[in-house]
Amino acid sequence: MRFRVKLLRILILFAPFLMFFQVAAQNHYRIQIMPGAAEMRHSTSISDAIRFVGNPVFYHDGAYLYCDSAWLMEESNTVDCYGRVRIKSSDTLNLYGKFLHYDGNSKIANLRDNVKLVDNQATLTTDVMVFDRNTQIASYVTGGKIVSKDNTLTSKKGYYHTDTKKMYFKEDVVVKNPDYKMNCDTLLYNTQTRISYFLGPTIIKGKDNYIYCENGEYDRKTNKSRFSLNALLVDENRRLTGDSLYYDRNNNYGKAVQHVVLTDTVQKIVLRGNMGEYWKKKGLAYITNQAMAILGDKKDTLYLHADTLKAIFDTARQETRDLYAYYGARFFRNDLQGECDSLYYGFADSTITMYHSPILWSDKNQLTADTIRIFTGKKTIKLLKLYNAAFIVNKDSTTSFNQIRGKNMTGHFVDNRLIRIDVEGNAETVYYIREDNKNLVGINKAQGSRMHLYINDNKIERITYFDKPDGNMFPEKDLSADKRMLKGFQWLSDHRPLTWPDIFRKKQ
Repeated sequence: MRFRVKLLRILILFAPFLMFFQVAAQNHYRIQIMPGAAEMRHSTSISDAIRFVGNPVFYHDGAYLYCDSAWLMEESNTVDCYGRVRIKSSDTLNLYGKFLHYDGNSKIANLRDNVKLVDNQATLTTDVMVFDRNTQIASYVTGGKIVSKDNTLTSKKGYYHTDTKKMYFKEDVVVKNPDYKMNCDTLLYNTQTRISYFLGPTIIKGKDNYIYCENGEYDRKTNKSRFSLNALLVDENRRLTGDSLYYDRNNNYGKAVQHVVLTDTVQKIVLRGNMGEYWKKKGLAYITNQAMAILGDKKDTLYLHADTLKAIFDTARQETRDLYAYYGARFFRNDLQGECDSLYYGFADSTITMYHSPILWSDKNQLTADTIRIFTGKKTIKLLKLYNAAFIVNKDSTTSFNQIRGKNMTGHFVDNRLIRIDVEGNAETVYYIREDNKNLVGINKAQGSRMHLYINDNKIERITYFDKPDGNMFPEKDLSADKRMLKGFQWLSDHRPLTWPDIFRKKQ
């Protein structure tokens, strides 16, 4: 009983203070009119409505509301402002318009007509805006424009987080600046970091390139970008795609990762791999990780694989000039297959040069040398040169092989068919002479400094010898097996790619 009496005395003692704080709290959340405005009371349907004229200024929870005239509804704690409306929400944030409805209970401002939001990072204009002071988000859904330094952005819907300086835009988003124009469905932009994040179909058009993606980001300060989901970069006569693209606009450098495709639309070259780099100013591109080049059209396509593909571009004509294939090069075309350590393809004169243990297969012929050079034109092989330790093998039967050996050789082609071989230096031949019914007549073995061999239907028809050749035809029984093989003979059919996927086959 004594405790209750003491508690009652304490409550009575502090009651005036509690009432003071309650009134102060209510005044703190009430819209207050600042001194100086003229008050005009009119008979209206809203009994508590008070009209103010003479540029009244209102205050509510840290924000000032300016206007030419206003109606203040005390009971609902709302105010309607007219004329030159302004909300000063912070030292850097101001909102302008012709009309404002402000709710002091919800702290939500609705502005109409020539609405403008200004802070030290951006200026936003629209016809209708809602500003929620609780979340510090200004939004519009009927179209708006943002101007930030050298960027201008328009969209149907927009949400500006004034505290974090992040902007979220949706539907018909367009960004313009001196370097590019961007169209996208959804965009998040940070005015402080100047980084844009885009979601959904996005198109970026620069002065000399075009970018498409469905997810990505762009740093305006560094001019560096990342793109993913159906990413595509088009630059002059080249197209670069990949699961992810990275682009440095300042250095004209692009990088692609996974399912990379670089296409030269002029030379009809496609480079594929899982890692690609491209330097426009240097006129250079690298493709690695399952790298493959596809050259020509569908009827006459050459597929080339190596550990690394390097393309050199003519920066003036914006087309591929040279292609290098490094380490473990292998290629396939219906009428021609090859393998070597490294390969060079020159587009100016349509030549292919194979280095370090090259092997070339043409129809039934296997050709080897220290270096092989193929001269092509109009989708056909014109000439073939074998340098140092040149060797040509043609399989005669299961166990017998026609062979030509010399220092250097030149092969002449008509309609992609080998018709003549010129052997220069230390020429040697072993070939099997057969009747029409395939019966063996004998084995011709000859040597000389030079000779020309004439080929028909992959068979040696005749040989022209120079400089007193030494040769004989032997019956099969008179020539032992080891004498039938020239020095350096190798039969490497297990290396030969039989289809284009075989270019990825690992060596045994």
